[in-house]
Amino acid sequence: MTDRYVQHDQHDQYADTVLLDGRVKTSSGWAEALTVRAGVIEVVGGREDVLRRCGPGTRVIDLDGATVLPGLHDVHVHPIYAGVRERRCKVPQGSTLADTLRIVAEHASRAAPGAWVLGGQWDTFALGAVPDRTMLDAVVPDRPVLLEDTSGHSSWANSAALRVAGIGPGTPDPPGGIFERDAAGNPSGIQRETAADILALSAPKPADAEVEAALEWSLGEMLSYGITSFTEAAVGFTAGPRAELRAYTRLAARGAVKQRVRLCLVWSPVDPLCEEVIANRNRYASRRIAPDCVKVFLDGVPTDSHTAAMIAPYENTVEGRDDEARRHGLLAIAPAVLDQAVTRFDRMGITVKFHAAGDAAVRAALDAIEAAREANGPGPCMHNVGHCTFVAKADIERAARIGATFEVSPYLWQPSPICSDIAAAVGPAAIERVWPVREMLEGRTLVVPGSDWCVVPSVNPWSAIETLVTRQRPGGGAESFGPSQAITLDQAFDLFTVNSARQEGMAHRVGRIEPGMLADVVVVDRNPFAVPITQVHATEVKMTFVEGELVFDADADADSGKGAAGGPS
Repeated sequence: MTDRYVQHDQHDQYADTVLLDGRVKTSSGWAEALTVRAGVIEVVGGREDVLRRCGPGTRVIDLDGATVLPGLHDVHVHPIYAGVRERRCKVPQGSTLADTLRIVAEHASRAAPGAWVLGGQWDTFALGAVPDRTMLDAVVPDRPVLLEDTSGHSSWANSAALRVAGIGPGTPDPPGGIFERDAAGNPSGIQRETAADILALSAPKPADAEVEAALEWSLGEMLSYGITSFTEAAVGFTAGPRAELRAYTRLAARGAVKQRVRLCLVWSPVDPLCEEVIANRNRYASRRIAPDCVKVFLDGVPTDSHTAAMIAPYENTVEGRDDEARRHGLLAIAPAVLDQAVTRFDRMGITVKFHAAGDAAVRAALDAIEAAREANGPGPCMHNVGHCTFVAKADIERAARIGATFEVSPYLWQPSPICSDIAAAVGPAAIERVWPVREMLEGRTLVVPGSDWCVVPSVNPWSAIETLVTRQRPGGGAESFGPSQAITLDQAFDLFTVNSARQEGMAHRVGRIEPGMLADVVVVDRNPFAVPITQVHATEVKMTFVEGELVFDADADADSGKGAAGGPS
């Protein structure tokens, strides 16, 4: 691709930018070129159509046959968490126990004296068994160690971390959480849900400068994959809500936030800080940032922890536990409290995003949305039920009727340790309908995608688009996960473009390449609709534009020595 510049011209009858001689995907087919003026797509058509719009100040980019697509959306991502984790003790997903302990020991040897060893990720399936504190004590006995599992809903601590947090044999399980215990009743070092939060509160939080650097790196990482809009799914998850809102505000003030961003502010009925942050939300609004979403955690995850709320009981058992949570998981908020809160937020014009992995949690979320519709009538808020690992068929049928959105996590469908944990926990019958996207679309429900990065190792949406179709690992393989729920490539692409634009209230502005739409577009190295489906994951973004501004250029980054894998500095 070549790029030529000429002296700027003020005559507004000319285009600012022309993308020429490519394959441009439109709502009705394919075109050769497009023009952009003042951030808006002006002409989409053939070579001669756009050349008429060139003036002495027009920037003309020769695509040399490359493909132009609408910018992609990720409606569930944790950028600050992802950036901070780049600096911590990184355990590659799927690592064995021996490899995990080696990585932890090496990281501890490089850390400052007495410093915490923080990081992740681990999975019971990959480790071979549920770990305990003594395993970490053997390699790091002299400083606190706290490792999150892949889901972020469980943690693994050594004895030093438990001592600092004041956790001992007499410590009760907190509401909505579990301290796993050994045969003698001592905390084993495995914490679930709110019990994991207690350990995390004892660990040091990242400073403001680290939070800002982490966010800026993650913003660039997402642009390099063509993500032009995203939803931050849980403000405060890593450094606390005030610190994370400051980071977004400061970066936005200096023009470093290029994407359109929706911020979801975490709400809990037991934390008064949540209400304070929500009440002051508009202090953090700007041209590209909308803090108009509230996040509600309804349950955990359907792994070995058994914390996702399920209608049918879990198939396997949890050693040392015979409580109700072992059988059906945890529902974090009482239905009456939830219904009242969602009705209030709906009345305020705030969209609610639920964490709901189990089908009982999905049902509770839909009940709350229905209560809000009955109390307030139809409204503009597109309340969305996030994750939806398991959903009862009856609830799929009513979601469209009450105007609920299903948000799914296609990045997790490839065979992986966390998927193996899920399969062992719920059994093969339930796995037949895991993430029932095909049924959701057939039920005419709005379905959108969320990566949940950095629960997944990469924010790459092209892998997700492929695996929505194959339900296999990127590149294909013998194993699959819920293959009966596979959808078409066109449907998968719509999830990341027009569907997400609807969810974000921006269908009139983005999600399609048409005259009059904002010029949020990406240039990629291949046409994903013309290659074998198992090659879609390898799609590389050459350029990303937001409102016509070139915000990522792979060639320029390569020339300057920048790359997507360097991590925050």
